[in-house]
Amino acid sequence: MNGYEAIAKILKKEGVEWIACFPSNPLIEEVAKVGIRPIMLRHERGGIMAADGYSRAKAGKGVGVFACQGGPGAENSYGAIAQAWADSVPLLFLPDGASLMEADVKPSFWASRNYEKITKWSESINHPERIIPLMRRAVHSLKNGRPGPVLLEMHKDSMTQEINNYNTYESPKESKVSPTDDDIEKSVKLLIDSKNPVIWSGQGVIYSDATIELKVLSDLLGLPVITTMPGKSSFDERDPLSLGSANRTAPKPVWKWLGLADTIFAIGSSLTKTNYGITIPDGKKIIHSTNNYEDINKDYSIEIPLLGDAKLILEKMIECIKSNYKHINPSNEKLSLSQDIKECKNEWLNEWRPLLNSDMNPINPYRLINELNNTIDHENSIITHDAGHPRDQIMPFLTSTVPCSYLGWGKSTHLGYGIPLMIGAKIANPDKFCLNFMGDGAFGMSGLDIET
Repeated sequence: MNGYEAIAKILKKEGVEWIACFPSNPLIEEVAKVGIRPIMLRHERGGIMAADGYSRAKAGKGVGVFACQGGPGAENSYGAIAQAWADSVPLLFLPDGASLMEADVKPSFWASRNYEKITKWSESINHPERIIPLMRRAVHSLKNGRPGPVLLEMHKDSMTQEINNYNTYESPKESKVSPTDDDIEKSVKLLIDSKNPVIWSGQGVIYSDATIELKVLSDLLGLPVITTMPGKSSFDERDPLSLGSANRTAPKPVWKWLGLADTIFAIGSSLTKTNYGITIPDGKKIIHSTNNYEDINKDYSIEIPLLGDAKLILEKMIECIKSNYKHINPSNEKLSLSQDIKECKNEWLNEWRPLLNSDMNPINPYRLINELNNTIDHENSIITHDAGHPRDQIMPFLTSTVPCSYLGWGKSTHLGYGIPLMIGAKIANPDKFCLNFMGDGAFGMSGLDIET
């Protein structure tokens, strides 16, 4: 078999059911032969964004794959990979590449070199015998550590040759780490000793399947919860302790309790400062749980770092509380806090009610969002926004309930991202209602993807 055939078989072995593609790549034909469905979008950017949406909707349990031609195909893909990199989305990018004899001749576009700054791992296949080990390393990178796009460039002169080491491929395993018991105990003690602690829940809670554990911890200590934009849906926003999502147009309780907080427990979040989210005010003690050591002390000074998997960390914290703090019963405080949150939410909604129920013509976007929020089956829907005003309008008011029912994004904000994002989400969950809330500028960027 040649290299394209070998990679197709590895993708099949890894459980890949479909790949996004545009417009030509020898791998497309080979994956079809092994029962993997190729789906061609209208352009490279849309194909990558659909693969991105699939990965998000699967919370990393299934990974989107995109294949395109070398040269202009790889060049056109840059913006979409940058978006996935900014929001830590795992996907596998397999561009074809020029012969190695030509790759360094200007103006040839050498994808693996040009993408190094916006991918988690980026390599070239420079010998047929390296195809199998490089695929193993690519899949390992997809399964471990902070999620992100992974690129393997397939140079034609290596890919078309016969290979004889396919049988050496073994699927890499996922490895999870957790901090020391001492750091867990220090974190729990700080939360208990704090006057107004708040949980800051990120996308990592969803990817590690830790939403139940987050709810348990919140209930055990009576902690209110803010979710980030990517972390929206990691905590049921109907819960009495939910404050809402930390978009720059966040609900009033987010601003109030973020101001009151003396300690922030950030779980599954990079705590990256962004123009499209909320910055944590100065003077807060921060416990930072992330699976990427580079996030810690990056934008904030951290009191206690907790490096590891969000689910393992939450499980350890819950165990610590139940073992060492059996006397704690926050029932009265929790009831009072829940009432305060409810009153603040009602006050905020009353301020917005004229717009949420507006009869203006053409229809006010807030009325549209309110009608949508009151009509959809939240547990069987996946909603996202596009960049700009649609994001700022829908994020505070759309109630997310179960994990991945809302796909929030925003560290990089590419117009037109929402349509292919929802195409990927629909492929991941064909029985769910998928909706993108967008403006005319965004539609102009990717409207043709509706043809897919």
